[in-house]
Order: sequence, then structure tokens, then C-alpha cells
Amino acid sequence: MAFTRVLIANRGEIACRIMATAHAMGYDTVAVYSEADANAPHVGMADQAVCIGPAPVAESYLNVAAILDAAARTGADAVHPGYGFLAENAAFAQACGDAGLTFIGPSPQAIELMGNKRLAKLRMADAEVPCVPGYSGAAQDDEVLLAAGESIGFPVMVKAASGGGGRGMRLVEAAEDLAAAISSARSEAENAFGSGELILEKAVVEPRHVEIQVFADAHGNCLHLGERDCSIQRRHQKVVEEAPSPAVDAALRAKMGGAAVAAAQAIDYVGAGTVEFLLGADGAFYFLEMNTRLQVEHPVTEMITGLDLVAWQLDVAAGEPLPLTQDEVRFDGHAIEVRLYAEDPYADFLPQTGTVVAWRPSPDVRVDTGIDQGQEISPFYDPMVAKVIAHGRNREEARRRLLRGLEGTTLLGLPNNRGFLLDILRHEGFADGSATTAFIPDHFPNPQRPRPDVATRALAAVLLYRHSAQARDGWRSASPFAVAIDLRFGEEECLCRVMPAANGYRVVLAEEEAVELELLAIGDGRLRYRCGGVVQGADYAFDCGDLHLDLGASSHHFLEFTPELAAAKERDSDGRLAAPMAGRIVAVRAQAGETVSKGQVLVILEAMKMEHEIKAPADGVIEAIPVAEGDQVEPRQMLAVVAAAEVDAAE
Repeated sequence: MAFTRVLIANRGEIACRIMATAHAMGYDTVAVYSEADANAPHVGMADQAVCIGPAPVAESYLNVAAILDAAARTGADAVHPGYGFLAENAAFAQACGDAGLTFIGPSPQAIELMGNKRLAKLRMADAEVPCVPGYSGAAQDDEVLLAAGESIGFPVMVKAASGGGGRGMRLVEAAEDLAAAISSARSEAENAFGSGELILEKAVVEPRHVEIQVFADAHGNCLHLGERDCSIQRRHQKVVEEAPSPAVDAALRAKMGGAAVAAAQAIDYVGAGTVEFLLGADGAFYFLEMNTRLQVEHPVTEMITGLDLVAWQLDVAAGEPLPLTQDEVRFDGHAIEVRLYAEDPYADFLPQTGTVVAWRPSPDVRVDTGIDQGQEISPFYDPMVAKVIAHGRNREEARRRLLRGLEGTTLLGLPNNRGFLLDILRHEGFADGSATTAFIPDHFPNPQRPRPDVATRALAAVLLYRHSAQARDGWRSASPFAVAIDLRFGEEECLCRVMPAANGYRVVLAEEEAVELELLAIGDGRLRYRCGGVVQGADYAFDCGDLHLDLGASSHHFLEFTPELAAAKERDSDGRLAAPMAGRIVAVRAQAGETVSKGQVLVILEAMKMEHEIKAPADGVIEAIPVAEGDQVEPRQMLAVVAAAEVDAAE
């Protein structure tokens, strides 16, 4: 089973992560990439790279024939699937074996069994691993599922039997909502995983999501490396992960770890795997699923154990035994990881596309990433752009270090969730370790976009003033005249007057006091300034005239509000619904001439591995829906036009 050249059948940060360890261990690496990723960091990091097709995943990263051809062309003799894409695809693992390649993962049989939640639950029940009550039958008719939901009792969870990442998953609170949830979950599962098979489970109210890292070799050895707490989630996707769990003591760890090892042994597992559990407040835990691959959150386990899990994967795949026994595994301190997404938390977590105009990860923490400054974030792949991880002697030290590291990580050019992550880490309910899966719904049901304070707006006005002066006719620092800068941030506008002063600038904001501001140093996207007697730093970047400003604790997007922008804003409020990003139309649920209600779903757009509902902004009549199911659309392309309903004058 010896191999020398590893092809990584993935992209982004996990491809870079795997290559780093492979290179350190003396292996050559091969990258595969889509046309959209031709200039991505993982391509430049590899010893060899092969383009495997156009941007859509079905034509590239899910194209088994193209990946196997890339292995043959480069002489690769092993394949690491990373996570996502083909990582839990039994047919791909089998195809690698048939081609004489070492698949760095478990057997096709183990992947197939545990990749189907219905079959996995049946096997786990046989192995006496605690399971959530529910329906895991082969019959998939709506009538059968509806009856099963009634029998289980509400609330009930509808889940795709295949795949993960929160796709094809719906929480149903009442019987009348079950049919719609089944339909939408099945549709999303078919689009994401190629299978609409579903299971139903009794919803465990406000549990913790705790998972156990297991490892097994081909010599019959199997152990666990402790637990990770992944309770902070939105849309059933993990946002913050930590190890160990604040809710797990040594006795419970041994019990859960024993159940996880039993689960792995029940299927003759080999390699890295994760057994996920729901943990109730009473200490009872239930099998959720087993991920037959490396997890996104594996760094927190690495940081408390001092182990390299990718190195273990490579060694096990090469036929080596595990280097430790269960009694030799040691845990040191605490680690916390956050996932940095290109998404807008203040617009229902809508994934974002665009150019990374500034990217400077903090040197004080571990940052696993696969992006570069100037890179385009496309609509074709998952919106996670990096993971930021900190380790401390205890949980509070890890939390403080992560806060500082996240504040010191700059990502500008497109909306992202950094500010939202900072809010989570600062929240008392997270700091005290009590958070459950209800944390975000309970504490951040509708996150509000941070409003820049007076000093931040003044700084933005000065930077736009300098930028516009340079662009217009060269920098003239001695201008004695006040210049009007009409700022726009979010939906707000602010009239500013900027005038150079003896020691900097004087900025007068509409209906607010004047602000004295001095730029002490500026260049290469960074500056130091004094305002109100306090000296501090900021990062900034301009993109097409827009200003992106990062003050560490918060980031903001500003632009000058011109008459042209005012006209565009007026056009945007006339009932026209445009695509928020590029994607594919998977459903059209209204037609021209139809009367609709505010909030009614008109079109469903699939982009960045999620389905997005385009809803009527108000009661009215559909004037036009110029798209059809299956259409590919571009950002800002018109999807529907709704004429507002006329109000009867007699009312």
C-alpha cells in the first residue's frame, strides 16, 4: 500500500491543508482544479496541477472520470478526497481502488453504509449505540412519511438520508407544515446529493451537538481522540467548534468515546471518522450520523492533542498501525475554531460573491485558508473562505486569543461574517459555556448590521475625500475649501463636509458635532490615526470607488452617494426582484398575472450549495417572471416584477 504521489480531489483550504502535511512527510502532490479555480492558491501550492473541467461541480470536482484521468497523467498513486465533493462517495472510493490508486479513507462499503443515514441508524441500533427515535424505513411515499411524522410526534426533524452540511434538513413544529417540509427537503437533497431519500427523527429540544473523533487502522486498532462541541450552528451548519466540550467531563467522555469506537468497529472502519451525537441536558446522548472523512473542525482536536490528523490518515492508508493506544492519548488545554464565510449575516446569511480586495490573516492564531488577495469568490462553491483557530491553557484564554486573532484578520471586498463571529465570541451565553444548538436562534434571531459611529464615518469621509481628489486631479493637500462628501452605508446616507486643518482634517457631519481627525501614517492599505485624543489603526481598501474599512472590532462598506446612485436606488424599489448572485433556477412558483401576497415564494435560486427563496416584497400582481426552471442567471438579472396592489380609496 506504499505510495509516493498524492492527488487531492478537492479545492480551497482543505486542499492546502492536506498538501502542507503531505509535503512535510516527503510526498509529492497533485492538485485538480476547475476553470474558475485556475489561479487559486491550492493550484500553485501543488507540485503538479490538472484542470478537470468547467466551474460547475458536476463538470469538475464531481467528475470522477476527469479526476482519475488526472491521476493517470501525473503518475499519482494515492487520492485524498478532503471533505465535501466526493469525500463520502462510495463509488468514487471503489473507482480509485479499481484504478490501482490508494484511497486515503475508509472502504467503499463503510462509506456507503454510513453515508446513508437510514441504513446507518439501523446498523447503530444493532450495535447498541443510542439512537434518536424516528423513521428510517425504505418506503418514501409522502403518505408514509406524513404518517410517520404523526406517529413520532412534533417537533420532528426531516433529514436527507445522504449528505450533510444542513442541506435537505427541516425542523417541523406542526403537522400542517410537514408536507411542505418534505417536499422542499427532498428537492434540496436531490440537487445537493443526487438522492431525495429522507428520514424523520424526533427533534431533541435544545441539545448540544457533540462529536467524537475516531481513528482505526487495518490492524484492528481503534481509538478516539476526544470530543468536539459544535453546538453553535445556523441553518444546521456549524459556525463555531471547540474541544473539549464544556458539557463533557471525563466520565461522559469515556462513555461517548466508547460508543463511538463501538460504532466504528461495527462496520470494520479504517481511517479517520467522526461519530456525531446529540447530547441532552440530562446527559443522555443519541447517535446522529457518522462522517466517514476528515472534518472541517479537525484543527481543534489537533491543537489539544498535539497530533497531525492528516499525517495519521496518510500513515494508516500506507498500512501503518496507529502510533498511540487509547491510554496514551493526552489532552492539553482548550481550542476554539470559527468558520469565516463569504456571507451576509444581516441579510439572512445570504452567500456572497465578489473580489477579495484585501486579505491579511492574523499571525497570532492558526488560519487555515485557500484564498489570496485579488481572488474572485465565485457562486459555484461553498462560501467558507477560512478557518481561524486559537489554543489556550483553558477555555477563557482560548476565547480571548481567538477574539484578538479574529480582530486582527482582515477580509475586505465582499460581505462576510467576521463581525457576527466576534459578537458570538463576546456573548455571555458563549463565554460561560452554556450554549446549545438554540444559541443563535435565541440570541441572534435577526442580527442587526452594525452602524458606524461618528468617528468611523468621519474617517470614511476623509479617505473618500482623499481618494476622489487623487482620482480627479492629483492630491492637493493645501486646499482650504470644505468639500461635500455624501456617504452611503447600508441603507443610510450621511452628508459630511471635509476641510483640511492644521493638524489633519475637520469633518462636520449632518446634525452632529465636528470631528477633528489626524492621519499619522497611511499606505499599503493600512493607516494610523488620532481622533478624540486616541491613536488607533485601521485597514482599508478601495474597489471601484467603494471604500472598505476595517477597524478590528468591526468592518464597514462606504460609498459616495451620487445622483446616479440615487436614481439606481429609486429603480431598485419599484418591485423588481433581481438575482442576488449567479446561480440556477430550480423552481418557479408564480406566473404573470397572478395575485401574490407579501412574503410569498416566487422563485427558488440554487447557488453556493444552498437554495434561496425569492419572495414577493409586498402584496401585488406579477407583471413578469422572465426566467424558467433550469435557467442559469447572473447577479442582478431580473427574476420577477411585482406591481404593488392598489389600495381602495374607500378603505
